[in-house]
Amino acid sequence: MKHFTKLGLIMLFIFASSTIYAQTIEGTIVDETGPLPGANIIEKGTSNGTTTDFDGKFSLQVTEGAGVVEISFVGMKTKEIVFTAVSGQTVDLGEISLNQDENVLDEIIITQVSFAIDRKTPVAVSTVTAAIIEHKLGSQEFPEVLKSTPGVYATKSGGGFGDGKLTMRGFNSENVAVMINGVPVNDMENGRVYWSNWAGLSDVTSYMQVQRGLGASKVAVPAIGGTVNILSKTTDVEKGGSIFFGLGNDGYSKYGATVSTGLMDNGLAATVSAFKTEGNGYIDGTEFKGFNYFINVSKQINDNHKISFTSFGAPQRHGQRQNMSLISRYRNAESGNKFNPDWGIKNGQVTHIEDNFYHKSQTSLNHYWTISDKTTLSTAVYASFGTGGGGGTAGTNRDLFQVRIGADDQPVDLDNIVAINRANGEQGLGSEAFLRASRNDHNWFGLLSTFKTDLTDNLALVAGLDLRTYTGKHFREVTDLLGGSYVFDDSDDNNPNRALQVGDKFSYNNDGEVGWQGLFTQLEYELDKLNVFVAAAVSNTSYRRIDYFQYLDSDPLRETDKYNFTGFSIKGGANYNINDYHNIFANIGYFEKAAGFDSVFLQFDNEHINADAENQKIFSVELGYGFRGEKLAANVNLYRTAWNDRTLTQGIQNPDGTFSTANILGVNAIHQGIEFDFVYRAMDKLTLTGMLSLGDWAWDNDVLGVEIYDEEQNLIDVVDLYIAGLKVSESAQTTAALGLDWQLLPKTHFTVDYNYFGNLYAQYDPNDRGTEGAPQAWKAPDYATFDAGLRYNFKIGEFDTTLLAIMNNVFNTEYIADARDGSGSVTDTALVWFGFGRTFSVSAKMRF
Repeated sequence: MKHFTKLGLIMLFIFASSTIYAQTIEGTIVDETGPLPGANIIEKGTSNGTTTDFDGKFSLQVTEGAGVVEISFVGMKTKEIVFTAVSGQTVDLGEISLNQDENVLDEIIITQVSFAIDRKTPVAVSTVTAAIIEHKLGSQEFPEVLKSTPGVYATKSGGGFGDGKLTMRGFNSENVAVMINGVPVNDMENGRVYWSNWAGLSDVTSYMQVQRGLGASKVAVPAIGGTVNILSKTTDVEKGGSIFFGLGNDGYSKYGATVSTGLMDNGLAATVSAFKTEGNGYIDGTEFKGFNYFINVSKQINDNHKISFTSFGAPQRHGQRQNMSLISRYRNAESGNKFNPDWGIKNGQVTHIEDNFYHKSQTSLNHYWTISDKTTLSTAVYASFGTGGGGGTAGTNRDLFQVRIGADDQPVDLDNIVAINRANGEQGLGSEAFLRASRNDHNWFGLLSTFKTDLTDNLALVAGLDLRTYTGKHFREVTDLLGGSYVFDDSDDNNPNRALQVGDKFSYNNDGEVGWQGLFTQLEYELDKLNVFVAAAVSNTSYRRIDYFQYLDSDPLRETDKYNFTGFSIKGGANYNINDYHNIFANIGYFEKAAGFDSVFLQFDNEHINADAENQKIFSVELGYGFRGEKLAANVNLYRTAWNDRTLTQGIQNPDGTFSTANILGVNAIHQGIEFDFVYRAMDKLTLTGMLSLGDWAWDNDVLGVEIYDEEQNLIDVVDLYIAGLKVSESAQTTAALGLDWQLLPKTHFTVDYNYFGNLYAQYDPNDRGTEGAPQAWKAPDYATFDAGLRYNFKIGEFDTTLLAIMNNVFNTEYIADARDGSGSVTDTALVWFGFGRTFSVSAKMRF
C-alpha cells in the first residue's frame, strides 16, 4: 500500500498545481485504409508538435489562439489545417484524411498486414511508439519499455548490457515470436531471442506492437504466448537528421547521429544512423561497449514498383553475471546487491570470466508491387549473419576460479592462476585452468512473400510463402591461457592429443542445419461494423546435424540424415463494433508446433536421434471488450491457453551405467487470465494510463507411470512427476501499472510510472518433483517500482532540441527480479538475482 500512497501524493500535488490553462487541439489522422500511426503534427512556424498514436489520434497544446498545423506522413501529401483555439478548452478538428503523394516514396514494409488495427483486428494488442521509447527507455534494456504492458514481464536478468529477458502470459522467449520488419528473429534451433543482438534497435524503432495470444501476424506457425512486431525506421523523405548525446550512472554514455538525404531528383532517398554506447555497468564486472548502425535506401521505380534496402546491426561486448547467488551471500558482500561472482583481476585489470560478444546483422531487400487496384504483392529477401558467443571457464582444475582476492565476495584472483600455469609450463605441462568462449555463429537466409487481393468489396484473400534456411556453427575456442603456453585436448577424434593455443577449437565442433518451408492463407471479411478472419498455415521444419569432433571424417555417422517435422495452425476471429464507443471481439485457434533441434538430437551426438519427436499442441481462446470515449479508452481481455505435450526431457541411467536422455510425453499446462488497460485524458494537460494483469499459469496434470525403454525395447525406468497445480515459473503472474504524463508548460512534460509485480515463482525443473506432495517453487517477494522523467523542448538557433532526464526505481526499492528454486518454499536455499536500485540518465537530442 505504501507504493500506492506515494503515487497518490504525487498525483495530488499535480492536480493541486494545475492552474495554468492553455488551448488544445485534437483530431484523428487517417488515409484510405484507416488510422495513420506516427503521423507528424507541427504548429507551423514553431517546434511545437506531436505524433499520432496507433489509432491515428493526437492532442496538441498550441502556443497561439489561432494558427496553422502541418500534418505529414511518409508517402503522403502534407496537409495544412487552420485552427482557432479557445483558452482552457479543447477544439476537435475531427477526422483529417491524407492522400497518397505519387511524387514521394511510400513506406515499404512488407508486413504492414501483420499489424493489428484497433476496432478491426480481433486480438489483444498494445502499441509502443517511437516517442514513448525515446521518452521512457533511458538506459534500460530494450524489452523493459514493455513492462507496463498487460501480461508482459521484462527484466535485466543478470544485469549485463543487452541481457534483458521478456516473457508473455507466462511463456518464455522460445514461445514468443519476435519479428523485425516482419522477418522472424527467434533462433532457428531453440526458438530463443537474444536481446543483446539487438541492443541498438531502440534507436531505429518507429514503433513496436505487442499482440498477445494468437495475434494477427501471418507467419506459418504462430507463437504460443504472443508476438512482438518491431517496425524500424524507413527513409525520411525530407532532408535532415539529428545528433544525440546521453550520460548516466556508472559511467554510462551514448552518442550518435542520424542523417537523411531526403528525396533526391533521381527518386532515391537514404537514411543512415550510427551510435556508440559504453559504460562500467551497474553490476560489478559488467563493463560494456557497443555500436549500432542502420541504413535504408529506397527508390520509387514507377507507379507500380517500389524497392527498399535495409541493413542494421549492433556489435557489442559486455561482462555478465551468469550465476545467481544465495540471498545471504549478497547480504555479506561488500558491494551488496551489485555482487557478481563472475569476474576477476589479472595484472591489475578487470577481466570478465563470463562475458558475451556478438554481432548479428540483418539485411533485407523489400519489393512492393501494385498489380492492380485490388491486388498487391509484397516480397522480402533477407540475410542474417551472426558471429560471437559467450565466455566462461575451462580446464582440469576449474576450482582455481573459486580462489578470490581476499574474502568470498571479492573478485577472482586470476593472477594466482597465471602463476600456477606458468609454473606448470616450466615443467612442460599445460594450463590447469583457462578461459574459453562458446561460439554460436550462423548464416541465415530467407524469403517472405505476401499476396493480397480483394475478391469482392467485402472479402479479401491473403496468402503467402515463408522460406528459411539456417546453419548454426557451434564450437568452443580458447580465449586466454592465463599464463600458460598451451593446453592438452583430445576431444577431436580426427586430431587427438593436441596442444591448443588461443583461438583453437576444442570440446565440441558441430553444425546444425535447419530448413523451414511455410505456407499461409487468410480470408478477411468486412461489412459495416463487423470484421471476420479465418486463417490456416502449414510448415515443414527439417533438421540435420554435422559433427566434426566426435566422428572421423570417413565415418558415415559424421553427417546425419535430414529429419522433417510438420506443424500447422488454424485460427479465426471476429470483431463487432456495437457503436462508436463499444466493441467486442473473440478469437480461437489450434496449432501444433514442431519439436526443437535439441528434442531431436537428444545427447548432442549423431546416434541418439528422436526421429518421431512429438509436436507440442496448443489450443487457445480469447474474448475481449473495448471502449473508446472522448476522454477514456479501455480494454478488457479474457484468455485461456492449453499447452499439451509440452517438451520435457529427463536424464536416464542405462543398465550398463551410461546415461541417456528421454522425452517425457503427456506434460500439460494451462495459462489463463484476465487483462485490463486504459488511457484516460483527465485534463488537457494530464493523461493517465494503467493496466492490471491477473494470470493463473500452472501445470495441469501429474504424469505417472511413464515407461522408458532403450533401443532394444528393454524397460529401463518408470517416471513419475507430481506437478499438477504447481505454478509456472520465471514470470510474475500478477502485474499492474499506473502512469501519468503531465504537460507542465507547452514544451515541458513530467512523467511518472508505477509498476507492480507479484506471484513470481522461482525457476525449477519439473523432473525434480518426482515424489507425491511435491512443494511449490519458492515465491519471491512482491515488489513495486517508480520511474520518473522530465523532458523540455526548445530551440538552439534553427535547431529543435530536446533535453530529457529519466530516473528509474526512484525510491531505490530492493527487489528480486529472477530466482532459481532451492528446496521448495525455503528462502535460504533460493538462488537469486536482485534487480537494479536507483539509476538515472540525461540526454540531449538536436534535430536539423
